[in-house]
Amino acid sequence: MSNLFNSPQHTSRPTHSRSFSSSSATNTHRAYIAFGSNLGDRIAMIDEACRHMDQRGIKILRTSSLWETEAMYVLDQAKFVNGVCEVETGLPPLELLDELQAIERDMGRQKVIDKGPRNIDLDILLHSDNVVDHPRLTIPHKLMLEREFVLRPLSE
Repeated sequence: MSNLFNSPQHTSRPTHSRSFSSSSATNTHRAYIAFGSNLGDRIAMIDEACRHMDQRGIKILRTSSLWETEAMYVLDQAKFVNGVCEVETGLPPLELLDELQAIERDMGRQKVIDKGPRNIDLDILLHSDNVVDHPRLTIPHKLMLEREFVLRPLSE
């Protein structure tokens, strides 16, 4: 494990990984989705979110290891389990965002405090070569470069 993860600010360790087989590609966009959870059975929540994505035609090609990390921004909350998955989708960026937010709602996510505790969080990091600057969505994700819990799994 790199010294970066032994820093006092963020303690991270891999906890779990998943792999998926890839069949013939029919979709046109490759995207990277960050996922995280710090409520309930965190790994089960992430597994469920992955199943929901797959059921909605957001094909998971591969996932990173899962990393347990301290909370950022709002510090008085439980540790998160975070990771990133590479997906293939026919959805343009805003439609993909709509689907991911629908998955969060279907799984019971309620946003009480911005960056606060959540059972599931799904964020689009990258979407093909698209650059998006929209009130609802920024791609590349605007906070991606300051989050080691995103960068480490994304590099896998």
